[in-house]
Parts: sequence; structure tokens; C-alpha cells
Amino acid sequence: MTTPKERLRPVDLARAAGISTQQVRNYLDDGVLPPAERTEAGYRSFRRRHLRALLTYRALVRGFGIGAGQEIMRAVHADELPKALELIDAGHAALHEQRRSLDRTAAALEAVAERVRAPKADLRIGELAGQLGVRTSALRVWEAEGLLTPDRERGTGYRCYRAADVRDAQLINMLRQGRYPLPQVRHVLAELRRTGSRDALREAIAQRRAEITARAGAMLEAASQLHAYTTAPDE
Repeated sequence: MTTPKERLRPVDLARAAGISTQQVRNYLDDGVLPPAERTEAGYRSFRRRHLRALLTYRALVRGFGIGAGQEIMRAVHADELPKALELIDAGHAALHEQRRSLDRTAAALEAVAERVRAPKADLRIGELAGQLGVRTSALRVWEAEGLLTPDRERGTGYRCYRAADVRDAQLINMLRQGRYPLPQVRHVLAELRRTGSRDALREAIAQRRAEITARAGAMLEAASQLHAYTTAPDE
């Protein structure tokens, strides 16, 4: 039986996790925390297990994201540990694929950046979009952001993408697929155009590698906390 001294208030959990008491209530309603008892006055009464669940969830969010973190904790509280572990495995597999994809993208970006002439130039917007596998609206957005500056044909006013434009569009497309923000893409292109150096490109790839490594570390910490939570005695 839980004694008054062992009981925790919503504010106690909130302070320990650095969140609001309303968030604690939301987590309880969402199944992120195990069910809570109520006092005779009708107030929710939490125990140490709720605090461990809260800190475990917060670690899962840092490593796996909000959606996956919620699903994992709900599975645990529904006594579906195999499902929770499957979600953990899926997160690790997805991150591993991101790392492999980054390796492929890095090699492809270096190859594209080295090109002096693209295989085919003087393309119109529809032709370039088809070559890249993107919508023409994407090319217009990149142009509006100052990433591309195609020439205009005399008389028709149609956009005409020269060899350098095609190369830049290929770089932009690869970087965007790799989840690089537009300001970073702009910096890479500016450096490449100004000096011909690929240092900014390599720096962007190194930064992405560091982000993946940090995410892997957060996943490891979250999995460790989850293991401790699921194997600790109830209290």
C-alpha cells in the first residue's frame, strides 16, 4: 500500500522533468505514464514508477522522436513488451539506413561537384525536373530562394538551365534529400561558386554525420532507460 510519504504530486514530476504540470496530465491521458490512483479528495496520486516512466519517455523522445516514444510507452503499459522492442529495433534500423544513405550521398555529391560540364545542358524547367525526379514547383522554389539563377530565352522568356545550373540543381536536390536546410544549401553553393572549393560541402556532410552519431547515442541511452524501467520492481 502506498504511504502518503511515497506519493508524488503532478508538480513533483513536472519539476523533475522540467515540464509543466499540464504536460504531466497529458502524458497520463495519452498512456505515456501508467494509470494513477486518486486520493480521497479526488487528486491524482503518483509514485516513483510514474517518475521513472516520465524520464524514460523523455529519453525516448530525444532518441526516437515523439511519435515512436509514445507508441513504445503505450506498448509497455499494455504489457506488449515485444511490440515496444520491435519499435526500438525499427528506429535503429532506420538510423542505420540514414547513415548508409549519407555515405552514398557524400560520394555522389563529390562526383557532381567535380563536374565542369553536365551530361546535358540547355534544359527547360520540365526537362530538368524530369531528370531530377522532382516537380517543377521545387525548381521555382529554389530559384525564389536564390539557389538557382537560370537564363531566360529571348522572345519566349522560358527558363534555360545551362551546365552549371544543372550541376547546382543536382547538388540542391541531393542535399535536400539528405535533410539539409536551405540556408546550409545556400552556403555550400556560394562557396563552390566563389572558390570552387568543396570544403563547405564536406563540412555539411560532416555535420550530418555528427547529428546521426548523436542520435545513435540518444537511442542507446533511451534503450538503457527503457530496460531499467521495464525490469525495475513496481513501487
